[in-house]
Amino acid sequence: MAYIQRRNFLKAASLSALAGAFPLVSGATPHHDNMDPDKDSERIYFINDGIFYRPADYIQQLQLIQQQHPITRDFYGTDGTLKELLDKCCEITGKEAAIYMPSGTLANQLALQVLSGDNPKVIVQESSHVYRDEADAAQTVFNKRLIPLGKEQATFTLDELKQAISWHKAEEAFEAPVGALSIETPVRRFTNTFFPLEDITAITAYCREQGIKTHLDGARLHISAAFTGNKVIDYTKNFDTVYLCLYKYLGAQGGAILCGEKKVIDKMPHLLKVHGGGIFTNWGNAAMALHHLQNIDSVLQESIRKAQSLFKELNNISGIKIAARERGTNIFDLHFDKQIDTVKTAKWLRDEKGIIVGQPQPYGASRMMVNATILRRDNAAITSAFSKALRIGS
Repeated sequence: MAYIQRRNFLKAASLSALAGAFPLVSGATPHHDNMDPDKDSERIYFINDGIFYRPADYIQQLQLIQQQHPITRDFYGTDGTLKELLDKCCEITGKEAAIYMPSGTLANQLALQVLSGDNPKVIVQESSHVYRDEADAAQTVFNKRLIPLGKEQATFTLDELKQAISWHKAEEAFEAPVGALSIETPVRRFTNTFFPLEDITAITAYCREQGIKTHLDGARLHISAAFTGNKVIDYTKNFDTVYLCLYKYLGAQGGAILCGEKKVIDKMPHLLKVHGGGIFTNWGNAAMALHHLQNIDSVLQESIRKAQSLFKELNNISGIKIAARERGTNIFDLHFDKQIDTVKTAKWLRDEKGIIVGQPQPYGASRMMVNATILRRDNAAITSAFSKALRIGS
């Protein structure tokens, strides 16, 4: 895999444009250094896209949600708190209907199956979750032929799409139409690199002209929107269907929501049953995701603003340098000087200060991921912790 060129975070125009004052939310009031490093709800995780609750914290958060807005049970995803979540997802995506899915893989696969219909070909990113991480389900279960574009890249262009369609029309002995196209943004396998919105708009417009249906793998869509200065609906309005993950940054234990036209979503309950995806009740995941979805945009904006200030402070410390990535979103490169013992440094941060950082990747830098846990501590406390950890590790 070709890793993307790095550039200094402080020159990242996308973050500079988004800097601003936003209220602290989700109980993420920052405090100084009088914290318990073993208490998970007080830890800062620079290795995640969002908050991943441990059981005790999850139960406590559900109890708080119950006090604020009573949770009601659903019956196979048709009512209760889950219905509120579906309605909210329709609102933010601008789609007519939505349905709960037990996983993003099933949401992607069922969407592409229905959208492509009898047409056997589906175009995808070579680096996408659909192509790389769904166990060849499109081929083995749904008899679809995936055509990957953008080899060793996060994205592909309209010209690449046109060339691929032209080639398959002219060069194959038996022409079989392309029925659907899938785009993922940001792309997990390329450290959450975003797919430019202008390219998405051009590609999906061309697909509409050609009668090709389109699906958006939006597992981390709010991240893509926040770090590019766009809105979720700016992306979703271009697609026939969109999948949203409930646990990447919305706190749930699992689950996904698939949104689209009513005539498409109405076909899903039967397909869910056929593939063993019908779940009796889903109120726990629904309540947690709905809670975080209410203010996820302001949480991400505040996290970006705080990270911008924090990384500027950390870059003044000897021993480390934090840099943004080209077309990057919430993942930054953390470079340690050669004399720093990264294992010793990371262990001290984790054990003494409850700050979790990863070890260097094969390309030489650690991944520094911005998420809502950064709001749990003020920047002075975080900077002080890094300063001491680097002295210990040098």
